[in-house]
Amino acid sequence: MGLDFLDNGSIFEHAITCAEFGKFHYFLLALCGLIYLNCAISVSVVSFVLPSAQCDFSLSSTDKGLLNAIPLLGMLLGAYFWGCLADMHGRKKTLIAALLMDGIFSLVSSVLTFFWPFLFCRFFSGFGLSGYLGICFPYLGEFQPKIYREKVLSWLEMFWTVGIILVPLIAWAIIPMTANYDIGIFRYSSWNIFLTLCSLPSIILALWLTRFPESPKFLLECGEFDEALDCLKRIYTENTGEPGDAYPVRSLIENEVRCSVISIQSKRSLRSVKTVKTSKDLKNLLKEVWYQTKEMFKPPHLKNTVLTCLIQFGLTSSYYTLMMWFPELFNRFETFETHQPGMDASVCQVSSVYIEQDGALNTADLCGSAVGGTVYTHTLWIGVACIPMSLLMPLCVHRVGAKFFLVMCLFVSGVASAALYFVKNSLQNLVLSCVFEAFSSLGISVLLCIMVDLFPTNMRVMAAAASATFGRLGSLIANIIFGLLIDSHCILLIIIFSSLLIVSGLLSLALPNGDGKDLD
Repeated sequence: MGLDFLDNGSIFEHAITCAEFGKFHYFLLALCGLIYLNCAISVSVVSFVLPSAQCDFSLSSTDKGLLNAIPLLGMLLGAYFWGCLADMHGRKKTLIAALLMDGIFSLVSSVLTFFWPFLFCRFFSGFGLSGYLGICFPYLGEFQPKIYREKVLSWLEMFWTVGIILVPLIAWAIIPMTANYDIGIFRYSSWNIFLTLCSLPSIILALWLTRFPESPKFLLECGEFDEALDCLKRIYTENTGEPGDAYPVRSLIENEVRCSVISIQSKRSLRSVKTVKTSKDLKNLLKEVWYQTKEMFKPPHLKNTVLTCLIQFGLTSSYYTLMMWFPELFNRFETFETHQPGMDASVCQVSSVYIEQDGALNTADLCGSAVGGTVYTHTLWIGVACIPMSLLMPLCVHRVGAKFFLVMCLFVSGVASAALYFVKNSLQNLVLSCVFEAFSSLGISVLLCIMVDLFPTNMRVMAAAASATFGRLGSLIANIIFGLLIDSHCILLIIIFSSLLIVSGLLSLALPNGDGKDLD
């Protein structure tokens, strides 16, 4: 598949290496890193808005659960859609569209005063978020020479860490403010300001992305050799300061006759369906999407597709569920320790005592209340705890390989989640939460890095989207199960999540080693 007719992609690797590594790549890393940072903010933003918005929307507990789940539903339904679009119209255009969708719908939601329209906008914000979350890694990776690819992709985790740190800081600075503006039915308060501020980066990044080219690897895969060469010349000029004519590669076509025959037989690209104007065009598009999907589930890609989908299911469902519920657990510990000072209790005991003694809190009028201070500080510490691993991976990944980090992250995360059963106070709970976040978030980034090497260009984003779909499905199911069992069957939840992570670690041992591999 891919560039098999170009000696397994060696000509492209030679061409991208001749473009050298320099200023262009640093700017591209900054852009993609900020996009990934924005993902961390967008995923976390609702958990800080929820307590402050409950009065404005008159939210019941069911409504809160729905508001937590609806962005995940948007991410579930959007992942594969964006993957198909990226393989049809290119990485750049799809990234811009996804960023704009998230930014615009999030911005609109920040000024809405009715719950159901707000829910509608958060759904499409999640829909757009799933697009740039899945495409960011392939887009950045397809510009990198193989000697730098893993290291550059690994630095994206640091941007995610910075995003996790920034969210509580921004929320802490804005949400406790007493700013309220009432004009008739329109109400704009501090949590609206917070949401507005968090929606702007998506729009700004989409505008900045227009200054960057399409992936040269994608252009080459689609047979657009002149456009790919122009892109490589531009990279060469920005990196070296030399004119494009000085670029040493004159052509990306080794043998035009051989190319025209073998490439048609060995690959198909959704790029061939450029527009959808009639029902016949739509039918052809759906046929191409179905063909690409079937190809992922056939040898030689079947094993990698199944493994990455299963690993993503176990890892993502555990990560998103526990991270969304950690603030709630922090609040429960704070409530318990306020009423029972000096008394030790496990997570499961705290939950049962919380319900027995303070069940009235679930229905009390909490208008105007904000997130407790410990939630801000604990969430901040969780982000800070990610820094060491985020630095360690790019420094060591070229020596030990991305697969080593993935296996390590899954096993350590599984042990940390199992150890939650043995915690006796909020400090121990915070330490384990930090360990879990540091390794599980890194695991998600490492898996996305690995997938860049596992699949050819014409199905790379679709494969990432398929695995992301499994992950979002797991997150939805796990969040529902968590809400049902946290108070009455806490130990069962701990067993489920720790088992999912450890089994995912065992499955990751079966992944091939793709270190230093040419891009197909």
